[in-house]
Amino acid sequence: MKLDHVQVMEIIPHRDPMLLIDEVSELEPGKRIVATFWVDPARDLFRGHFPGDPVLPGVYTVEATAQATDLILMTKPCYAGKTPLFLGINNVKFRKKILPGDTLEIHAELLSERMEKAIATCRCQVFTAGELAAETEVTIAMR
Repeated sequence: MKLDHVQVMEIIPHRDPMLLIDEVSELEPGKRIVATFWVDPARDLFRGHFPGDPVLPGVYTVEATAQATDLILMTKPCYAGKTPLFLGINNVKFRKKILPGDTLEIHAELLSERMEKAIATCRCQVFTAGELAAETEVTIAMR
């Protein structure tokens, strides 16, 4: 399954400036996803992080992996229309600076799911230009 930007917005509730998924090139609902996000150099956050040496803040990278996780879950019929709530992250590693103009390629796969509590964890990797930039394990609750 593939999703364009409009289809992404039909599934998850995020909107600019916090929508951090542009499109999805691969999606197996409830299993895995490959999504992209272009880091626009015009984003206002780069004025302060850091002047003269701009870098995408790590929290944005983590949020992008959470939104990819949201898409894995919210495309399952049992979670359609629910609100994804960020519960936590584990095993976060930042391997490479993410710069203005980079395109994030976010790979995520379901690691565990507790259907009775509507809680799931995904293992995520973020690549830029084919190089591993970050890794996370994101836990989401669907409400």
